[in-house]
Parts: sequence; structure tokens; C-alpha cells
Amino acid sequence: MPVSVRFCSASALLVAVALLSGCAGSNGASSKTVNRVYLDEAFASTDTYSRVFTAGVASTCEAARRALLSQGYVITSTARADAVNGTKSFQPEAEVHVQIEFHIVCLPEVSPSPATAADPPSTIAFVNAVQDRYSLKKNPNSASLGVSAIGSLSLPVSSSDDSLVKVASETIPAGAFYDRFFSLIERYLDAP
Repeated sequence: MPVSVRFCSASALLVAVALLSGCAGSNGASSKTVNRVYLDEAFASTDTYSRVFTAGVASTCEAARRALLSQGYVITSTARADAVNGTKSFQPEAEVHVQIEFHIVCLPEVSPSPATAADPPSTIAFVNAVQDRYSLKKNPNSASLGVSAIGSLSLPVSSSDDSLVKVASETIPAGAFYDRFFSLIERYLDAP
């Protein structure tokens, strides 16, 4: 009997090693096929997320702040004259919540030629918006009520807690979305 126990133990060990090596091999193969998003980042010159305005830094960021406020965004930071953050919440479906968060940074534009006193100031505004999607998750809770005088009688008492869980987050890539925002900033810069 000891020989058969040793044989079974050795067989079980070999099977376990084979399974583990098979899992390791499949993980190695699947990691090569994973889509790596950062490979698509070209870091090319583009004006999708930035625009140059003929105004000072403080004026440009103030116009961006007013543009967000005019569209129902809540300004989340007001301490800096060169940056603005704002959020807005949406509920497109009963159990889905979407939030858009804007981040705007205003910096003086560096031009290749030296500026003269007659040149108006120019500012480059860097803008990106992130869309977060939340879904309603129901967490069932159950409890039992025991009454010792009667015996071991248990009555189920159930309830549920609802909570929002973030299920997706992405930077909004649409050029037209940012073009509309930049046009609104321009409108507030042109306003007297």
C-alpha cells in the first residue's frame, strides 16, 4: 500500500505541475495579444486639446470658467488664475450616471520671434475632458432573527443597499466637442 500511495502522490504532483505550466504558457501568449493603448499615442502636433487666444492668461481662464458655468458645470477649483476644473453630471438611463470633468490650464504662448510692446498678449489654453460612467449596483443584505424563548426560530430579514460603481472612464477624443468649447471661450473673450 505505501507504494501505491507514493505512486498516486507522484502522479498528482505531475498533473499539478502540468496544469500550472499550461496556465503559465497561456498567460504568456495572452499578454502578447493584449491591446496596449499607449502604443497608439503619437505625441504629434495637434490642436484638438489646445487653442491659442489673443488675451492674457487670467482673461483666458476666466472666459473658460464662464463658458463652463454657462453650460451648467460646477467649478471645483477657483484658487488659481491659470487653471480651471469643472464637473457636470448626467443620468441618461435609470441606473446609469455619467459625469464629465473638464481640466483647463492657461499658459502664456511662447513665440519663436521676440515680442514687442505693441504685440497683444497671447495665451494657449490646454483643455481635456474626462467622461466617467457609473452604474447602480445592488448589494443584498440579509439577517436573521432568532427568538430563544420559542427555540431556534429564525426569520429572514432582507434589505438592499444601492451604490454607484465606476464602470468606465475615458478622455473625450471628439474634436468637434472641443471646437464648440473653444468657440464659447472666444465669445466670452470678445464680450465687453
